[in-house]
Amino acid sequence: MAPGQSTEDLGQQNQTMRAGEDEESSRGSRRRHLRKLPAAAGCGTFTFLSSAVAAISGLLMGYELGLISGALLQMRSILALSCKEQEIVVSSLLFGALFASLIGGFLIDQFGRRLAIIIASSLLVLGSLILLPYESYGIFIVGRIAIGISISLSSIATCVYIAEIAPQHRRGLLVSLNELMIVIGILFAYISNYAFARVSHGWKYMFGLVIPLGALQAIAMYFLPPSPRFLVMKNNDEAARKVLERLRETSDATKELTVIKSSLKDEHQYSFLDLFRSRNNMRARMLVGLTLVFFVQTTGQPNILFYASTVLKSVGFQSNEAASLASTGVGVVKVVSTVPATVFVDQVGSKTFLCIGSSVMAVSLVTMGLVNRNIYVNFTNVCRSQSPEDFFLQRPGNLTGVTNGSLKDLFASMASPERLSFDAQRSPDVARMGELNKTALAGGKSTTGSHMESGEVPVVLKWLSLASLLVYVAAFSIGLGPKTTSQRSNL
Repeated sequence: MAPGQSTEDLGQQNQTMRAGEDEESSRGSRRRHLRKLPAAAGCGTFTFLSSAVAAISGLLMGYELGLISGALLQMRSILALSCKEQEIVVSSLLFGALFASLIGGFLIDQFGRRLAIIIASSLLVLGSLILLPYESYGIFIVGRIAIGISISLSSIATCVYIAEIAPQHRRGLLVSLNELMIVIGILFAYISNYAFARVSHGWKYMFGLVIPLGALQAIAMYFLPPSPRFLVMKNNDEAARKVLERLRETSDATKELTVIKSSLKDEHQYSFLDLFRSRNNMRARMLVGLTLVFFVQTTGQPNILFYASTVLKSVGFQSNEAASLASTGVGVVKVVSTVPATVFVDQVGSKTFLCIGSSVMAVSLVTMGLVNRNIYVNFTNVCRSQSPEDFFLQRPGNLTGVTNGSLKDLFASMASPERLSFDAQRSPDVARMGELNKTALAGGKSTTGSHMESGEVPVVLKWLSLASLLVYVAAFSIGLGPKTTSQRSNL
């Protein structure tokens, strides 16, 4: 005991120390409670429902990406499309997507993520309606451009909307829901291609199926809340707090609202030019992200989605139904591969999936190249329009009571000099096709049939080519597919 220090003074000191310890313990308890608050609030039913409705955009996007694969087989016959015109039909979707990608970020920041999704769904419905009444090459291009703008805008807005309404510990899972819906949409598109392969004007049914779903999403999104982050950006903190309380099913969302404000304040410290500077390693992170996206495109996966049925038809699946059915396997493999990759990404890691997927992709592409090297493919006939007489002959029951002479009379006008003259003005490829058909009819045989006989693909090579393609698709789905999106988010 120090000199002059009384017992009463020591008692007061002890009480003060105990009071400080109690207060510190109380503060620690409150901090632990706050740390557990997001987990306690969890991913409520309303949050999951809002994410699922927004993820319908992914389903519509995947459907539109895979749909053209089968629709192109019918349209090139009905519209007599040349090879170049078929390429423009496919790429018109990408032209629209490119335009939307340039203005999409501005639109979702200016008008909101929810409104951008509503606009995208409405534009998808409008673009599909444009395609149905007419059988015109020009109008079809306009409709596909509108659909391209729609799916690009919705893909930007949907990922941002889901990420901003999801709690932090469930954000990766809910964002991956959009990726899963994309591959499910691709599968539905391939099933639709097969289902309507033999239906007259089946391509119209293919494009029309998305209209009710797109309209339903636009209506449902109207009743969902805006993104809390967007409300804070517009200085509407009170509305943002109410939306957070509803999403988290809690009576106090002050802490999360403070986190949102802090993150927005940090964002304002950066400009566009900082992406090209070494500040916080931004330049290296941007290069990694661009490299991932570059490899997604250069590995050829988008081309497989667009031309799956055409490619499979060129390696031995001769009829439209066979090619469409085989391409359905591509959709099934994408779904089956994406599900476990999405579920186990947190345990295994995105980088591991990327390395495994890229390695398997390389092996499958080499195998596919070696197999196809031994398959004769007439690249002109791969994209050539199917002749009207071939389209007629492929329909079951149409040969009943029809003689060779009657077929000549039936298609004489189709191969007339006047028709060939018109086709020559429109496309040299179509004109050459008409001349070949006229010559073949005069000789009593079909050029398509002779090509099939001379270029028959061995069964082993045909199925080995399909197997290599499916392995390639599966490897992409666990590697560069959804993992590219998650890796870019982590960067």
